[in-house]
Amino acid sequence: MKKLHPLHLKGDHSFFSIDSKILRLLKNGSLSQSIHLLNIYQPTISLKPIIYASLLQTCVNTTSFHHGTSVHAHIIKSGLHTDRFVGNSLLTLYFKLNPGSHLSHARQLFDSLSYKDVISWTSLISGYTRSGLPRQSLSLFKQMLGFPIQPNAFTLSSVIKACSQLNELNIGRCFHSMVIMRGFDSNIVVCCALIDMYGWNRAVEDARKVFDELPERDDVYCWTAIISTFTRNDMFKEALNSFYVMHRVRGLVPDGFTFGTVLTACANLGLLRQGKEVHAKVIGLGFGGNVVVESSLLDMYGKCGSVRHSRILFDRLSDNNNFVSWTAMLGVYCQNKEYQNVLDLVRERGVMDFYAFGIVLRACSGLAAVNHGKEVHCNYTRTPKISNKCVATMSITMQLKQYSSMAETVLG
Repeated sequence: MKKLHPLHLKGDHSFFSIDSKILRLLKNGSLSQSIHLLNIYQPTISLKPIIYASLLQTCVNTTSFHHGTSVHAHIIKSGLHTDRFVGNSLLTLYFKLNPGSHLSHARQLFDSLSYKDVISWTSLISGYTRSGLPRQSLSLFKQMLGFPIQPNAFTLSSVIKACSQLNELNIGRCFHSMVIMRGFDSNIVVCCALIDMYGWNRAVEDARKVFDELPERDDVYCWTAIISTFTRNDMFKEALNSFYVMHRVRGLVPDGFTFGTVLTACANLGLLRQGKEVHAKVIGLGFGGNVVVESSLLDMYGKCGSVRHSRILFDRLSDNNNFVSWTAMLGVYCQNKEYQNVLDLVRERGVMDFYAFGIVLRACSGLAAVNHGKEVHCNYTRTPKISNKCVATMSITMQLKQYSSMAETVLG
């Protein structure tokens, strides 16, 4: 009998082994290693569209835009950029991670797709909404219906958010009617968008009605939406009551946005004890490193008159050099008329954004420190930014105080 020799296959270079290796690495969270493997083998093999889509999805989940552009380059080489599955994943990458600066590039990508489904259109519409271009979003939605492609829940939530940005209550009501007609009135994503839209347009009773008519209210997002609506419309007691029902009665765990909104309510009501209780919950649930929550805590202690607590918290922040926390601390000093501390903190930190400029000018006005205020205003006008009304107003106020002081001296 003839002896059979074993057949040696180069398993590492086979189509199936590279696919499985990349998927296994992605499952373990090793994005960099997956792309390294892609760099080595792509010239010799062709991967399935699902592999590229998985790579892009991981880039989105890990907010790694740099890796995403690297994968995009490989996709172009493979010729799969017009594939619907891969193309939709690319649209998600650009619109979710870097919509503003790459909007035209993403639009070209959309236009190059041979077939555009509802996912493609929704990515485009939501991308324009996220980029602060709500009118374009509504125009694209109209174009989509003309093909005709039927919207899904995410499409409708995106155009409703566009109405929120435009403060177009009547158009928002039209979309609410569409939601009911298409049977999305029980969808949490859509209902949260409706509650938020009515809240921004000060139609609180409409927002409350959408919330009350939800078949199930066991989702933290819908509770956060209604709490935010109450807070945004100065109904702070209703916001706190809703928070207690959500957390104590329903047993739902708040997220960072919920805490930020509730702390704003405590701050405006001057409820220091309740604010401290919420602070304890923040620490217990591990939201101490959340910038939104930390800044809301600073503001809450400041508005409750506990500047010392604000400063202690500020000094303990993991990153108190970010503009949000830093400006919040300046605001605490200013609203408590500790103007000298505002100037001292500015000298300590140096860099300012236009919100900080406005606070510093207010402090200069309070101290009648006209020369220092003029110096701050001069520095602001030299920055490559459009002049802000707040800064201009405070500059005028500061100069009026100077003239008032001069008049008192003369008439004195």
